[in-house]
Amino acid sequence: MQVFKFGGASVKDADSVKNVASILKKHATEPTIVVISAMGKTTNKLEELVNAYFYKEGDIQTILDELRAYHFGILNQLIQDKSNVVYNDIENVFVELLWALEEEPSSTYNHHYDQMVSQGEVLATKIVSGYLNESNIKNKWVDARGFIQTDNSYREGKVDYELSRKLVQADLLPILNSFNIVITQGFIGGTSENFTTTLGREGSDYTAALLAYFTDAKKVIIWKDVPGVLNADPKYFKNTKKIDELTYHDAIELTYFGASVIHPKTIKPLQNKNIPLFVKSFIKPEDAGTIIKESDKRNNVPSYIFKTNQILLSIQPKDFSFIAEDNLSNIFNLFSKHNVHVNMMQNSAISFSVCMDDDNHKLEPLLNDLQEHFKVLYNKNVQLMTIRNYDQETISKLSADKIILIEQRSRNTHQMVMKEDSAT
Repeated sequence: MQVFKFGGASVKDADSVKNVASILKKHATEPTIVVISAMGKTTNKLEELVNAYFYKEGDIQTILDELRAYHFGILNQLIQDKSNVVYNDIENVFVELLWALEEEPSSTYNHHYDQMVSQGEVLATKIVSGYLNESNIKNKWVDARGFIQTDNSYREGKVDYELSRKLVQADLLPILNSFNIVITQGFIGGTSENFTTTLGREGSDYTAALLAYFTDAKKVIIWKDVPGVLNADPKYFKNTKKIDELTYHDAIELTYFGASVIHPKTIKPLQNKNIPLFVKSFIKPEDAGTIIKESDKRNNVPSYIFKTNQILLSIQPKDFSFIAEDNLSNIFNLFSKHNVHVNMMQNSAISFSVCMDDDNHKLEPLLNDLQEHFKVLYNKNVQLMTIRNYDQETISKLSADKIILIEQRSRNTHQMVMKEDSAT
């Protein structure tokens, strides 16, 4: 038993889907659960659709037409027979989306977000499964919402491990007795009321890890457009290095600080059952990639994690009281209430500073609640740089021509919140 995960870049067009088919034909030589993300930038486009619906930001019909043209364009190149059942399946997804969009919002933004944005994974898996069957690669499409069960924390669904495990073993595993390949969705789950939840942005890696955990898979392979785990994002840094091997500990540190190659929640379920994780290239599938496993071998390669579109909050009690346990408890309760993740934090006697992603849909309600008891100042358009295995020369180089707003370091990790120096 093995679990494969293919992200949006690996199924972004017809040629990419054909490449996935060739990888499965060669590498799915044993029972394989295949987790697939939304195609290309579909999630971003569906987020635009939700904003147009809920906040009246944009034209609903234009966005829906673009999504429809994109997916049917890929499907038309893959399957010429318009009577194939997948055409009807894809049409039904768009009909259901249209029905939902015709009703006025009746719940929270996060609830509507999950019901709509989740359709990207449904569309992708329907198309890939249909093409594989058309290409004589026998597979079974299954709906992840039937066995990945969560609570009602929309956009950050918390997985019910025990119930999900029982459902996977009762409903999913038997399918692999008849089909060597099962196609399912990443990123999404279901509630006891049959609503859809999502597991957090880029959560398909987490889905793959959960399914490996529930099925005692012998390995997970995440197929990426990079040769493995790199020591920096090639979008921002030249001359990146591939890290051949990582311990679970090093991997979870990198993902916690924002390394985008793996979702932060992925490592825990794999480490709990000592299941190795491979990060490999779908462009060069025969290359070794990176292996993440239990090991005494520490990673000493300097790694750079660069996060843009950050906001730095400075929170001060209105009554000039200390930033102590009571105030911190209130602050973190509000962060939890609004599902806001802290990327870096630092406190003084009467001030608590937090660096976080600049998400307007979360920021405004958070600020409204904080400002009842605290004075809140903030800097927008800041950057967060995290360096693992740092040295002073690297710190100086990466902070050149920047204004450093906050800086802190531990034995292995150095972090800086910075902004551009307008004087340079």
